Amino acid sequence: METVTSEQGVPAGSASFPSLQDRRVFITGGGSGIGACLVESFARQGARVAFIDVADAPSAALVTRVESLGYATPWWKRCDVSDVPALQASIREAATALGDFDVLVNNVASDDRHAIADVTPAYWDARMAINERPAFFAIQAVLPGMYARGGGSIINIGSTGWQAKSSGYPAYATAKSSVMGLTRGLARELGARRVRINVVSPGWVMTERQLKLWAVPDMREEIARMQCVLDPIQAHHIAAMVVFLASDDAAACTAQEFIVDGGWT
Repeated sequence: METVTSEQGVPAGSASFPSLQDRRVFITGGGSGIGACLVESFARQGARVAFIDVADAPSAALVTRVESLGYATPWWKRCDVSDVPALQASIREAATALGDFDVLVNNVASDDRHAIADVTPAYWDARMAINERPAFFAIQAVLPGMYARGGGSIINIGSTGWQAKSSGYPAYATAKSSVMGLTRGLARELGARRVRINVVSPGWVMTERQLKLWAVPDMREEIARMQCVLDPIQAHHIAAMVVFLASDDAAACTAQEFIVDGGWT
């Protein structure tokens, strides 16, 4: 059986959005997986990118990779997003270095598996502190700068896992289902100041983490059974939608969910 692999980087010939040239972009959880592809994708658009992550080695390697491709060096800092003051301080520090942000991508998440019987209040709160709470407080931190610049785009990364009724992570599913409530609950107020806010919900993306932790022998058969498009979903498929929503080409898009799952749901 053909092996499912995790593709790296952004394909040649990807769409270019001139409106993103010199835009400032902040990404949470940008050091690896989908986040790393987002960092590279925005850098390729000529944007100035800042990201935070807790993984030192992959983050440093990503910065080196982007530099080697000839793009502007991303700003990055180690930050645990469960520490809200640290999260907001990192955003302020990055804004001081690059300028106020035009784009925020709330990407950080952790889909650790857990059994219902094993979940304690402390564990539940810890899951929310990573998968739910940072999105709101990152938005809170970037909005003054976006208002000062006359608008912006916020993209929250959701998930189709809860929509497909996947099992094994009830706390994660709860947090990810709340992303649409946060997005729609803010859309009118933010829209009045020309800040758009949308959700991109990935399906089963073949990141290295997914392949390492959740790979099954019959992955190809499962993809063929569940997806309408038979090719495995890669991180660059998610990044392509996010980059579009960040651009001025998506000027009329807000309060919406854009699902990138090959038709799984």
